[in-house]
Amino acid sequence: MTDATTTDGNQIARKSVYGVFWNYTSFGLGKALVFITTAILARLLTPDDFGLVALATLAVSYLSILKDLGLGAALIQRRDNVEEAANTVFTLNLLLGAGLTLAAMALAPLVAAFFREPQVTPVLRWLSLTFVLNSLGAIHLVRLQRELQFRRKLIPDMGRAAVKGAVSIGMALTGFGVWSLVVGQLAGVLAAVVLAWTAFPWRPKLTIAPALVKGLSGFGLSVVGVDALTIATDNLDYLIVGRVFDNTALGIYTLAYRLPELLVLNPLWVMAAAVFPAYASVQNNPDLLRRGFLSTVRFVEILTMPLSLGLLLTADPLVRVAFGDQWLEAIPIVRVLAVVVLLRATLFNAGDVYKAIGRPDIVLKLELLNTVVLVPALWIGSYYGLVGVALGHLAAGVVRPTADIILAPRYVNTSYREILAQLKPALIAGLCLTLLTVPSLYLTAAAPPLLRLAVAAIAGGVGYLGPLWILERETLLQVRQIVGLSGSKGGIS
Repeated sequence: MTDATTTDGNQIARKSVYGVFWNYTSFGLGKALVFITTAILARLLTPDDFGLVALATLAVSYLSILKDLGLGAALIQRRDNVEEAANTVFTLNLLLGAGLTLAAMALAPLVAAFFREPQVTPVLRWLSLTFVLNSLGAIHLVRLQRELQFRRKLIPDMGRAAVKGAVSIGMALTGFGVWSLVVGQLAGVLAAVVLAWTAFPWRPKLTIAPALVKGLSGFGLSVVGVDALTIATDNLDYLIVGRVFDNTALGIYTLAYRLPELLVLNPLWVMAAAVFPAYASVQNNPDLLRRGFLSTVRFVEILTMPLSLGLLLTADPLVRVAFGDQWLEAIPIVRVLAVVVLLRATLFNAGDVYKAIGRPDIVLKLELLNTVVLVPALWIGSYYGLVGVALGHLAAGVVRPTADIILAPRYVNTSYREILAQLKPALIAGLCLTLLTVPSLYLTAAAPPLLRLAVAAIAGGVGYLGPLWILERETLLQVRQIVGLSGSKGGIS
C-alpha cells in the first residue's frame, strides 16, 4: 500500500472523527443544559404535566415525517448546482413548514379525542408553530452540516438549549405548569433560527428550480420513507403508552426514555449527522469509504459503550439524584432501555454508508423489517405494564444490528473479521467497566445516592479508560490530534 493511499485512507477517518468530535461537543454541551433543565423541571412539575406535553409532542413527531421530504439529506449528498439547489430546498421547506403548522392546528381536536385528553388541543396548536419556525433555519443548519462546520453549528445548538431551559424553568417557578414546557420549546426554536442565520450568513432566495426538483426529490423520497418508519417506530411506544395508560404513566415512561435518549441515542444521531456528509464526499472511492466506515464503527462503539453500560448499572442512584423520589418507577424501565440502546449502537452508521452510495432503499427495507417485528413486540409488552413495553423494545432490538452485520460487508467491501476487530476494544473495556462498577455499587448500598453515583462513576471510568488506553492508545492520540487538543492545528486537510 502506497503512502498516498494511506494518507487518503486517513482523510475520511479524519473528516469523520473531526466532525463527530465537534458535533458531539455541540450535542454534549446542549444536552447537558437539557439534562439540567429536565432535572429541575422534574422537581417543579408533575408526571402528568410531562405526559400531557408528550402526547402533543407525539403528534408533532409524526407530522414531522413530512417536514422536508428528505430534501435536506439530498442537498448534503448533491455535488453540483449546490447554491441553486439550496434556494429551492429552502423555499420548499418553508412551504412545507407552513402547511404542517396549519395541518396540526386542524388535527389537534382529533388527536385529543384519540388520547381521550381535551387539554391536548391547545397544547398541540401552540407546539405546531415549531414547524414553520424550524423551516426558517433548517437549511442553514443543513449547509453547516454539509460543509462539516460543526464548531459553528454549536452556536444555534447551544442557544436553543439555553433559551429553552431558561424560559421553561422561569415559567415553572412562577406557576405556569405545563405551559412552561410549551413556551420554552417555542422560545428555544426561535433562538436557534436566529443563531443559525448568524452562524451561516447565507441569504436564501425564494425560488424553485423545476429542473432540480426531480433529482432532489428522487433521493429525498427514499430518505423520507426511512425517516417515516424511523419516527413511527421510535415513537410507537409513546403512542401505545399514551393510549393504553394515563398521562402520569406516560410522563414516567417519557422521563425514563429521556436518559438513554440524551446519553446514547442523541449522540448516535449526532455522529450520523457528521459521518454522512464525510461518507458522501468519497462515495466514488470504495476503498476510502471502507476505511472510513471501519474507523467510525470503532469510534462510535468506544463512545457509546460506557454510556450504555453506565446507565444500565447506575440507573437507581442516577434517577434518585437527577429527578427525585417521585420518579422511582422509571428505574427498571431505564435499565431495560439501556440494553436496547447498547444494541442499537452496533453498526449504527451502516445506514449512512447505504445513503452515501445512493442506496437509501436498503435502509428503508431494514426499517420495514424492524417495524414488522417491533409493532407486535410493543403491543404484547403493554399487557405487562411500562416495563413490559421496554422489554418489547429489547426483544425487537436485535433485528437491525443483526441485519447490518449481514449486509454491511457486502456493500462496504469489508469482512466480518474486520468489523469484529473494530468492536473488540470497546467490548473488552466495557467488561472491565462492569467488573469494577458492580462491586462499587454493592459496597456503597447503604450510602446516599449521590455518593453511590460518584463512586460508581469513578470506578467505571477507571475500569473503562484503563484498558482502552492500553488497547487503543494510538487511536486516542490520533483523535486528540485531529480535534486540535494536542497543541497542533486541528481541522480537515
